[in-house]
Amino acid sequence: MLSCHTSTVEKKQGIRSDKLNPLPSWNNNDVKSAIINFVENATEEGNSNFIPESDRIACFDNDGTLWAEQPMYFQLIYAIDFIKKEAHKHPEWSKQEPFKSILQNDLEQALKGGNRALMEIIMASHAGISTAEFDKSVKNWLESRKHPKYNKPYNQLIYQPMIELLDYLRSHQFKCFIVSGGGVDFIRNFSEETYNIPKHQVIGSSLKVVYEIDSLGMPVLIKKAEINHIDDGLGKPVGVHQYIGKKPVFSAGNSDGDYELLAYTKSSKNENGFAIIIHHTDAEREFAYDRESHIGKLKRAMDDAPEKGWYLVDMAKDWNIIFEFNF
Repeated sequence: MLSCHTSTVEKKQGIRSDKLNPLPSWNNNDVKSAIINFVENATEEGNSNFIPESDRIACFDNDGTLWAEQPMYFQLIYAIDFIKKEAHKHPEWSKQEPFKSILQNDLEQALKGGNRALMEIIMASHAGISTAEFDKSVKNWLESRKHPKYNKPYNQLIYQPMIELLDYLRSHQFKCFIVSGGGVDFIRNFSEETYNIPKHQVIGSSLKVVYEIDSLGMPVLIKKAEINHIDDGLGKPVGVHQYIGKKPVFSAGNSDGDYELLAYTKSSKNENGFAIIIHHTDAEREFAYDRESHIGKLKRAMDDAPEKGWYLVDMAKDWNIIFEFNF
């Protein structure tokens, strides 16, 4: 990863370690108080809301919850860059959608095919190579590509308040997982250095992988152009069950794609569960979007949040810092 990112992580250690104010980038308001009260009650033996350490499972969406997701999902930007770079090997792409429009820099036309077009883009950039080759490609991209608005590497566009929240939960023996609609192999390339979340605690969408022997007689894992699991919407609780085997007691998301995960966390048999929704309301420091957004649409979850007991985090009002480089 980037050496400048390493120094950023080191700088954050001092910010994160304030035990008197465990969430310094959060303004003192109802949401911050609710989080701290939940954690204190969950970890106080004898408290009626005590949660045994083995059950302290916390799940976080990634795109729009832990890092930014505008002007489009970062994994999609990677896929588009990959297609442009590899186009000389695929002359057929110049006449085949959605690749034709991508090569003509007409992304709106390329994505008119909806989810089918999106999956074709993802599979073209993710499949047919070994897992090791894919990891190398992603890491090279993270080291070279920068966000158009901030001119920063994409893995530096992480939300400082959420980094503090992850650390705060871990300091109270919560085990934190990423549960994302994004690709599991893509996220695993930066999850440990960026969030201190190891690869085996990342759940995401995936393509099928097969075991093969290469030309040198060595075993390799090859990514296939076949969907294995879509970890979004209804798929998120399924992924949690299959890979964790326990219901979360804390979950965070930012869009309607997280609705079922939040509902699962706060279900009737888990009344002590805690759920938050990151509402993107800060157009100056980040982006402002919700109901009509083509990325991270937030409508149903926002409308149902009060009834469900989910906390809405207003980025403009609740966070005094968004990114570490805002300092």
